[in-house]
Amino acid sequence: MRKLSELGSLDGKRVIIRCDLNVPLDGKRITDDGRIVASVPTIKYLVEQGAKVVVISHLGRPEGVPDEKYSLEPAADRLSELLGQPVLFAADTVGVQAEGALKVQDRGGVVVLENLRFNPEETSKDENVRREFASKLAAFGDIFVSDGFGVVHRKQASVYELAQLLPSYAGFLVEKELDVMQRLTTSPERPYAVVLGGSKVSDKLGVIDHLLPTVDKLLIGGGMVFTFLAAQGYKVGSSLLETDQIPTVLGYIARAKELGVEIVLPTDITVASKFGADAEVAVTSADSIESSPFGASGLGLDIGPDSAANFAREIAEAKTVFWNGPMGVFEIDKFANGTKAVADALTRVSGLSVVGGGDSAAAVRILGFKDEQFGHISTGGGASLEYLEGKKLPGLEVLND
Repeated sequence: MRKLSELGSLDGKRVIIRCDLNVPLDGKRITDDGRIVASVPTIKYLVEQGAKVVVISHLGRPEGVPDEKYSLEPAADRLSELLGQPVLFAADTVGVQAEGALKVQDRGGVVVLENLRFNPEETSKDENVRREFASKLAAFGDIFVSDGFGVVHRKQASVYELAQLLPSYAGFLVEKELDVMQRLTTSPERPYAVVLGGSKVSDKLGVIDHLLPTVDKLLIGGGMVFTFLAAQGYKVGSSLLETDQIPTVLGYIARAKELGVEIVLPTDITVASKFGADAEVAVTSADSIESSPFGASGLGLDIGPDSAANFAREIAEAKTVFWNGPMGVFEIDKFANGTKAVADALTRVSGLSVVGGGDSAAAVRILGFKDEQFGHISTGGGASLEYLEGKKLPGLEVLND
């Protein structure tokens, strides 16, 4: 993969960098700036090399039309604070505002263009349409740097076609993410534990299938656990259940046994009378959820306290841990215990601990943990999962020599 270290002098060169500044906003207030912070090292390097830096990114899903609530202006302001220098913001992507900002840009200056997805061409299914939009972006630069790991699994104009139109290189963040993913799939230090949660087992089928021959232990929590429990014949009340995936889950259980992989399931579940912060709560055995006071209407919304303690022990004993997906509805305090226990255990892993982006990354920050407490927090939930599924990622393939 072509890397920044292979580049010669960048002094005065116009460098377009595809970042992932897709951060959560409360109005114009950024609630988690993790992705912006992760983009700083590459941008700072380009600035120090005397390049004219053009930052492009998307934010949210604005459906191809300008929408103020998805503007990148708050991200540009935060980037300015983190870089310690002014950052120009252009209120369009390839129009007169962008052209004007670039005309006044000095060596070492940074310009952020408005949300790429305000332009329907960015995500078009027609590669010719994407290429035409990428050509307009390419006119702003001499070199392209891909540093938005969270989008490298997408075949989009700013990720794929733009990299074909300009000399293109991986940024430091993409390099780091790829290095971590390779460590998880190639000779990981053992014991190797993978912790999977989130709502649906169907979202994780590819990861389970691809990693089963590699891992020593697979810990299952979150909403997906109820399909595993149902596959063993247990009743799960009104908990989230994908009945169509039960045969697949049974196949994984049998395959894990053949491979000598231990699948660790919760022994107890935190059950609620309804979904909400004001719900009544009870803890019940995982094999008899309907014996809770709420009967068949009970909702499992977190792993129980015994399971949280057991998961923490299993994680702390491992040398390599990959975690993707919360153990429960962590946004509600009374259902956050399992997720918090898993996050805390990851901070005590003596080897490599990886938080696999998405909801897991959001959870650790919401629950008060610091990024530096973990070996790595991925900026790309979908991209990291697809890599671990063994899929080829277009945004990485296009950077290969």
